[in-house]
Amino acid sequence: MLNNIQLQDLLVLDIETVSQKKTFDELDEEWQELWARKAGALNNPEIVPSKIYDRAAIYAEFGKIVCIGLGIFHAIDGELHLKVKSIHGDDEHSLLQEFANLLDSKFNGPKHQLVAHNGKEFDFPYLCRRMLINGIQIPSILDTSGKKPWETSFIDTMEMWKFGDYKNYTSLNVLAKCFGIPSPKDDIDGSMVGHTYWQQNDLERIAVYCKKDIVTTAQLLMKYRNESLIGNDHILVQ
Repeated sequence: MLNNIQLQDLLVLDIETVSQKKTFDELDEEWQELWARKAGALNNPEIVPSKIYDRAAIYAEFGKIVCIGLGIFHAIDGELHLKVKSIHGDDEHSLLQEFANLLDSKFNGPKHQLVAHNGKEFDFPYLCRRMLINGIQIPSILDTSGKKPWETSFIDTMEMWKFGDYKNYTSLNVLAKCFGIPSPKDDIDGSMVGHTYWQQNDLERIAVYCKKDIVTTAQLLMKYRNESLIGNDHILVQ
């Protein structure tokens, strides 16, 4: 799979999200009511909305992005290398604008594609929704309006693993184990991001975790291509 593409044309990405506020009580009355309706529609009505407010992070209307991990393939002396960095911070507008500027200036060609695990269901639409909410123009590579599904510039490593099975969900951690790729969850996992951000105030730890996900997704691409993993000495994490 994927042997017909140039890895240097790809941008691997991953986002980390948290709830808009630290606690449910910090929301104004209208937002509390809106979250209560959302929580009630997805869970047992007997569950108290404030008790599951941490789940707000997965919905773009109720959450925000605090970190975007980025991975770029490039060749040095004919050997494949991976450069990994992150854009992170408390000011969502600033980090989204920086990311949008990067896409517009560096990844706006017809061959460029974005890669993420479960990206079509989460990362890509979440980014677009939060950009609109923040008043930021959606870069052309992310803009799906008027495009047919096969015309978008997205590669979803989870969707590829489905092989047409619409019921199947496979986490990045499971696939990493299957292919002998070091786990990105050796410190925290996605369920701990909100606590790490709001309770521990440790955004740098979240950024490190996010960049590990980037490396794992990039390595999964290599396995999908039936190629060797990129050696640690060929991976630069900034």
